[in-house]
Amino acid sequence: MESILTVLGLAIAGATIAALLWSTARPDRRIWPPQFYGRRTPVLVWVPTFALFGVILVLGLMQWDEMGSSVWLRYGLGLPIVILANLAVWYEVAKFGIEQTGGAEGTLKTDGLYKYSRNPQYIADATMIVGWLIFSASPAAVPVGVAAIVALLIAPFAEEPWLKEQYGEGYLDYMARVRRFL
Repeated sequence: MESILTVLGLAIAGATIAALLWSTARPDRRIWPPQFYGRRTPVLVWVPTFALFGVILVLGLMQWDEMGSSVWLRYGLGLPIVILANLAVWYEVAKFGIEQTGGAEGTLKTDGLYKYSRNPQYIADATMIVGWLIFSASPAAVPVGVAAIVALLIAPFAEEPWLKEQYGEGYLDYMARVRRFL
């Protein structure tokens, strides 16, 4: 079962990375952000996203603490990272909205955590995965978790041409003031 989940997780992450690289290289024919936001878009965005996070979660549970990490490291560092990163992600999703988080057009957000990073949700998601890898201490979750983090770090590069097109000078000014990551 672990190998099936690992293959599934790596396939989802790999397809996501490929779509993001394509979108970065060919912004005129991008996959992300979606060129058209319709009824099916949330399914196409959220099903793979939650499936990938679900695979990482389940792999972590299946091989719980097989790395034999210290309790302090797991519960003192890993668990608080997972909690704080979740709070950051869901705080911004609540302000941003599910549709806009999923690629729909909206307004340029520059407040909240967006004052410090142009991509706080991606950073929080990547940090959440790191926290889960520490907390679960599961060797099976590591390759899928790393692949998911790579996808999260590539995503802003695919979005930036679209953001420049959508928000023009406002986004260029924002780019000049606020770093991409931290």
